[in-house]
Amino acid sequence: MLLTISLVASPAVPVARDLGFLLHKHPDRAQSSEVFGGTAHVLWPEAGEERATAALLLDVDTAALQRGRGRGQAPEGFALADHVNDRPYVASSLLAVALGKVFRTALAGRCDARPELPGQPLPLEVHVPSLVSRGGAPLVQRLFAPLGWDVEAAAQPLDPQVPQWGASRVVDTRLRGTLRLADALSQLYVLLPVLDDAKHYWVSADEVDKLVRAGGDWLPAHPERDLVMTRYLRHQRSLVRDAVARLDDVEGIPSPALVDDATPAAIEEEGAGDSTERATPLAVLRREAVLAALREAGAASVVDLGCGEGGLVRELLRDPRFTRVVGADVSARELERAARRIGTDRLPDSVAARLQLLQTSATYRDDRLADVDAVTLVEVVEHLDPPRLPALERSVFAHARPRTVVVTTPNAEHNVRYPALAAGAFRHPDHRFEWTRAEFAAWASEVAERRGYAVVVRPVGIDDDEVGPPTQMAVFTRRDSTEGAA
Repeated sequence: MLLTISLVASPAVPVARDLGFLLHKHPDRAQSSEVFGGTAHVLWPEAGEERATAALLLDVDTAALQRGRGRGQAPEGFALADHVNDRPYVASSLLAVALGKVFRTALAGRCDARPELPGQPLPLEVHVPSLVSRGGAPLVQRLFAPLGWDVEAAAQPLDPQVPQWGASRVVDTRLRGTLRLADALSQLYVLLPVLDDAKHYWVSADEVDKLVRAGGDWLPAHPERDLVMTRYLRHQRSLVRDAVARLDDVEGIPSPALVDDATPAAIEEEGAGDSTERATPLAVLRREAVLAALREAGAASVVDLGCGEGGLVRELLRDPRFTRVVGADVSARELERAARRIGTDRLPDSVAARLQLLQTSATYRDDRLADVDAVTLVEVVEHLDPPRLPALERSVFAHARPRTVVVTTPNAEHNVRYPALAAGAFRHPDHRFEWTRAEFAAWASEVAERRGYAVVVRPVGIDDDEVGPPTQMAVFTRRDSTEGAA
């Protein structure tokens, strides 16, 4: 089975053969790696200055697949037969696993030799001449077009000599678009087995971690999100529900596609009823707003207090200006999930040296959290009982006392824009309260006055004329740190 990735020279990458830096594969030589079920070869059909193409060729060993099946590594019914099947010839989960291993560093968005390249959208072309799709060419279009690709997909005939037999499920697929290479690889890693609707190995809870890690930046807003999750997780409803809970833009609001009595209107209106808002998940907008505030403040060391699964921590590590990044949470389980999502076991030494994961509480003094430029509390305060808020105030604003504190929390007035949320209900079952805009502004102003900070409250997401934004953010700046500032 074959997959090629091509790069055309552009202002971002004037020399196309620099694709070798991004893929960590030298264009002047072929490389081979042993993977489950066979051998993966990386070849370079072209490696010029104007255009370069890397080919991933997977040579499948059907005997090895049979042995793997005997050990329980493949689900029952994986192949049509032990020795006669289409697995060696069509792109499927076998190719996805090979891609994840061979291009692991590129998939993580790392390029130590050219660190400016991974963050650049690049003119890419992906060609998979034999892609199995249980849904044909239309499904290929539905999955890749919303991600920014121009899609050419042509179903191959069952037998060119017998046209009346019709089309097969094998599709010749070509994708063209301007994307980050890591995003393109993550989409292929997830969607190849989704199109095939099969995996060659047993699917367990670990697959949810893989899905969230690979699809967390683009899957929440995808119009076929529920189909992707259902097929990727082999139709195991408990795993799908776990994935939904971790990917939902608004925590605690059930995905309409998984609510038995959801109406088509409710499904259409989910996400505050604005097309721009639906196109960019609220979780992404929130992270972008917090990152912008930290960069504006010039912070280099940051503690994400209540880091959860580490979404913000991962983004902080991608920016070298943040030289010390601490993810702190009261839950050991959440810290374990954060470590898996960030991929701490795969980080280069230079990045790992900037990261620290700590188990601690936002309401207790902890000397390990002192002496940093900034503390973030992203969707944390609403999980505390109101009598515990003064303790949080003391631990963050009096003891740690960073130059900058960023706090985000839901805007209770905006809840009426979520049809799936019952009147008077909170967005998450663990929320102890949710503030209106006036209540949040009053709390922020009082804390700032008591603790010697200035504060600015900003909207996050579409600022509705009637009910305000879905999220509200307060940026606190210590008054003594503003002296002499321009």
